[in-house]
Amino acid sequence: MFSIDCFARKQRAASPSLFYSAVALALCAAAWLPCLAAAATAAPVKIGFSMSETGGLSAGGKAALVALQIWKDDVNGRGGLLGRPVELVFYDDQSSPALVPGIYNKLLDVDKVDFVISAYGTGQIAPAMPIVMQHRALFMALFGTGVNDEFHYDRYFQIVPSGKETALAPSRGFLETAMTMTPKPRTVAITGADGEYSQNALRGAREVIARLGLELVYDRTYPLNTVEYGPIMHSIQAVKPDVVFVASYPQDSVGMVRAASEAGLTTGMFGGGMIGLAFTSIKQRLGPLLNGVVALDVYVPEPTMKFPGIEDFLRRYQERAAQSGVDPLGYYLPPYAYAEMQILEQSIAATAAFDPARLAAYIHATRFSTIVGDVKFADNGEWEKSRLLFVQYQGVNGHEVDQFRQPGRQVILYPPEFKSGNLIYPFAAAQP
Repeated sequence: MFSIDCFARKQRAASPSLFYSAVALALCAAAWLPCLAAAATAAPVKIGFSMSETGGLSAGGKAALVALQIWKDDVNGRGGLLGRPVELVFYDDQSSPALVPGIYNKLLDVDKVDFVISAYGTGQIAPAMPIVMQHRALFMALFGTGVNDEFHYDRYFQIVPSGKETALAPSRGFLETAMTMTPKPRTVAITGADGEYSQNALRGAREVIARLGLELVYDRTYPLNTVEYGPIMHSIQAVKPDVVFVASYPQDSVGMVRAASEAGLTTGMFGGGMIGLAFTSIKQRLGPLLNGVVALDVYVPEPTMKFPGIEDFLRRYQERAAQSGVDPLGYYLPPYAYAEMQILEQSIAATAAFDPARLAAYIHATRFSTIVGDVKFADNGEWEKSRLLFVQYQGVNGHEVDQFRQPGRQVILYPPEFKSGNLIYPFAAAQP
């Protein structure tokens, strides 16, 4: 009977060199075939999250989603994570915190994702925490304030550059900048929405005000469903504060800026932790009304903020944004959404593991290089050192978007190492 062994003996006798070459080739192929097969059939690394694609937070949510998709394409172009392609699994939370727990239960229990990251904002992060903690999952969070102050979760890492004392960050730079005015301010009015972010920021503002020895002459909150801000601003105007600090969400930030203009607010400095003013759609809507406002931010195109890779990322983001109809500039959330994924990618590559305990330990111990600069986390999962910016809008003319691409329209006042211009005060002096 003819057999392979018989065939091999004949081939060996006929041409020994050809026989041994064929054997070597066969052995190499046998060694590589399992690797090639594994690469071809590798299960994707699934990264799950909720995202506010509709509702009040959708301007930020949709922009952040574009950044995450850019990262996914980039990492897959580099061969994925440890040779496995990345897949994003996400659901619209409609900007409703009530929907968040159900989404994360589905992601972790039904979709069986490998990692979870958060939607944008404190109110969307906090409801996910109990579910994430129950599963002992690693949790990369996008722009929360003080969330881990309550939970003390050792696998939580938050990318907004607030610093370890998160509740103080939305007010400290603002109030320290106010203290540079001559004469120094003596009285402060604070107000904000009755929501989780605003409450955290106002709590921090009271502490900073006490530290600086200032007198608090107005301290009130307003309901989240407020639509008329004129009465609030008139009440503030009546106590004649030297400084007005506001902790607000996007729509009430718009309402407060309009109300300040309509009331002819007379104060030394106005602004604060006003979420939303960094969104291009809101800049465009308010236009010259922004002049003089001092607000928190995380990135503006000033010459002091040229981090490696940031301009290339923004170019690619803006190309996609033009096609997707989202925030055309993408300065606020997108760079940080991309950076948090850079941190996850670098950690997986360095540890050669997907284990959340090993990754959390590595992230706690490591300084990361990202498109938003170097990032080092403190023991509570916040940035070790605050780098939250406070910018003043100056010389804004009309409602054209392109003016915000230029330096000098959003002048950095704080922190000192990124300062790009000087405060114009009192508030009315910067008005057109």
